[in-house]
Amino acid sequence: MNRIKYDSDLMKLMALFESMTGAKVKDCIANEKLIFVMEENEMGKAIGKNGVNIKRMENMLKKKIKLVEFSSDVLQFVKNMIYPIEVLGIIQEDNIIKIHGKDTSTKAMIIGRERQNINHLSDIVKRYFNIKEIKVE
Repeated sequence: MNRIKYDSDLMKLMALFESMTGAKVKDCIANEKLIFVMEENEMGKAIGKNGVNIKRMENMLKKKIKLVEFSSDVLQFVKNMIYPIEVLGIIQEDNIIKIHGKDTSTKAMIIGRERQNINHLSDIVKRYFNIKEIKVE
């Protein structure tokens, strides 16, 4: 499990998001898009009626935003992270998470070009849970 460190920009983004939506943010990851990890049961508040909160934030920051609901269950958290991609199942053996894709295009979406999606997913999950790796089968 990695120790989470925030710079002042991420802290400002988290505070802005919380003040605009009223939802509690657990984490924020910034890369080509912003990923806000919400506390459990805060997703409805964060999205807003008809997605108004998300649209307002995206327009203001000029970046795509993805919301993920945190779960203390690692398998549920992985499922939340890859949503809306549907998979056959997610299992944990020792410290390895295995995602069973339903077809090759589903597997390809999860893995991503040059494994960037699966590596990114793995990095985020490792922030909260003690896992070794995530595999797609």
